[in-house]
Amino acid sequence: MLNLDEQDKKELLFMARNTLETYLSKGKVPDVHPTRPAMLERAGAFVSLHEGDELRGCIGQINPDRELYKIVQSCALSAALDDPRFSPVTAEQLPFINIEISVLTSMVRVSRVEEIEVGKHGLYITLGSRRGLLLPQVATQYGWDREVFLDQTCRKAGLPENAWRERSTSIFTFEAQVFAEPHARTATTDR
Repeated sequence: MLNLDEQDKKELLFMARNTLETYLSKGKVPDVHPTRPAMLERAGAFVSLHEGDELRGCIGQINPDRELYKIVQSCALSAALDDPRFSPVTAEQLPFINIEISVLTSMVRVSRVEEIEVGKHGLYITLGSRRGLLLPQVATQYGWDREVFLDQTCRKAGLPENAWRERSTSIFTFEAQVFAEPHARTATTDR
């Protein structure tokens, strides 16, 4: 697992916010010059945007095909602008958005569901052309046990909830280092 220290986390969060601010105000992605070696490592990542307690966008990339900081920049923009569940984030909304980053380990195929540890593992389930992924913190946030977590990951893939029981279903686990900005301003107190 890529072991990010506090300075690495701060730099990634700064890059994500700076990317969003620059793109939403100037229409371009800023040139970034990482100062920390960990930024140049290859790892998958997800960027989640929250407005208060509500999810406002979440996009990730599990294939570490480029440097971590580039994946974070790309995922931050996609979470803000391309998540089909939400309208695009505007420059006016950005001060009220909190950024959370999840840096992923490699995927490990599970041979027995008993290997899955809720709160530690995220899940990635595939069956045919269907794919679904839920981050480790999702199960904890909703208080799910292992079976509900498996059911919900299948649901995310557009599969029947119990599809994880089928022999042809592939189940993978991964871990994530999850960190976020301090809470953003709230619309009710700051507008």
